[in-house]
Amino acid sequence: MTWDGPLNRIDDYRWEIPVSYKPGMRTSSVIYADEKMLQTIRQDNALEQAANIAFMPGILGKALAMPDIHWGYGFPIGGVIAESDEDGVISPGGLGFDINCGVRMVRTNLTYRDIEGKVKDLVEELFRRVPCGVGSEGSVNAKGGEIDRVLEEGAKWAIDSGYGWQEDLDVTEENGTYRQADASRVSVKAKQRGRKQIGTLGAGNHFLEIDRVERIFDDATAKKFGIDSPDQIVVTVHCGSRGLGHQVATDYLKEMEAKMGGYGFDLPDRQLACAPIHSREGEDYFAAMAAAANFGWANRQLILHAIRESFRAVMKRPPEEMGMHMVYDVAHNIAKVEEYEIDGRRRRAYIHRKGATRALPPGHPLVPGKYAGAGQPVIIPGDMGTASYLLVGAPGSVRESFGSTCHGAGRVLSRSAAMRKYNVSEVRQKLADSGVYLKSATKEGILEEAPGAYKNIDDVVRITHEAGLSSMVARVVPAGVMKG
Repeated sequence: MTWDGPLNRIDDYRWEIPVSYKPGMRTSSVIYADEKMLQTIRQDNALEQAANIAFMPGILGKALAMPDIHWGYGFPIGGVIAESDEDGVISPGGLGFDINCGVRMVRTNLTYRDIEGKVKDLVEELFRRVPCGVGSEGSVNAKGGEIDRVLEEGAKWAIDSGYGWQEDLDVTEENGTYRQADASRVSVKAKQRGRKQIGTLGAGNHFLEIDRVERIFDDATAKKFGIDSPDQIVVTVHCGSRGLGHQVATDYLKEMEAKMGGYGFDLPDRQLACAPIHSREGEDYFAAMAAAANFGWANRQLILHAIRESFRAVMKRPPEEMGMHMVYDVAHNIAKVEEYEIDGRRRRAYIHRKGATRALPPGHPLVPGKYAGAGQPVIIPGDMGTASYLLVGAPGSVRESFGSTCHGAGRVLSRSAAMRKYNVSEVRQKLADSGVYLKSATKEGILEEAPGAYKNIDDVVRITHEAGLSSMVARVVPAGVMKG
């Protein structure tokens, strides 16, 4: 399938699907891409979804799509919209089923030389301490009212329970607690799915990586983030809210789909199901979504604790001595209430980010105090055979993308297509030839996420850098990878 709809060139990195493309579009859609990337993006129907989200009632400004855009449920993955606090809507499809899927990075003062002969041992220890795979269960069972504490306190619950350092909260988006959360808005089924999954990685594109810094682009900003030399070791974890978040999305999509006729919305795809922000359904979903986001932050906090304890066990040194401080934790599937100047007016809006990362520039009030002069760290995971990036928010994001940038490489092959194209031994050998030790719970975890299934992460990041949405700070490459 090749999408052949109209695209008007704005400049080298911006293209527009005009509002005239389909009757009912309330605004145009802007795509961040260069000509080469656009050829790849056209290969699935994600651009049709980018046009469809411009139908959303109450939308402000333009509908946006990042260079890692690909086909998703209703909304494209890589899509961003702002919805008016006055008459807008909220849509579960606008932030996806894995609520608060995000990335956390921890730095160390170790170099690759320090761990070169121990990468396998470290990955095996991580694999022992962090359950992974579909349906995996952790060592913590949040029985009874404890799951409600997790849902309402997030990473703070984890810290108070002994899983981490107080300073971790300072460098977690929302300080690890989305205060609008209400556990009573989360179904019993969702809580049952989540109570044994705290501290687990899951499957799909989720991973835990030991990375080494390959290149630093911005020395001053990197130093503020604790990255000070090539070959420095960092650890990156990418996961979300597991079965609990998926169930929250499922529950509210079902409810909103059933009531769509009563809202009077005329939308081109039922997967765009939504509710007015200030309706009972809209408010209930937002409170449940915030609770699922808290589950995601608690989940990554427990994994961070396991990372520190794994390094302690293998390196025979306390994590404090190894400088294992968090760089940042950022979500890329979430709805946030933020303020931007839109069409010449300061507006309070519900920003839907689905496969898009918040990227705030220096001086923004939501940037953690220790990074105020640098800007918000942005962690962009690539595929397991190439690289990931540490970026920082740039002023252009606030001016035009509702404080957003890309979130990863973006798929070019579906999971089923990747399964057909690759075999396990070839992928393992390719990674081994690159010096990467891979441990996976399943063969599907290897094949579905084979490096060739994704766009070139360097191109994705370069486009957002050149477009002024985020700036490159450092490039890291994997030494050891753990997958579900």
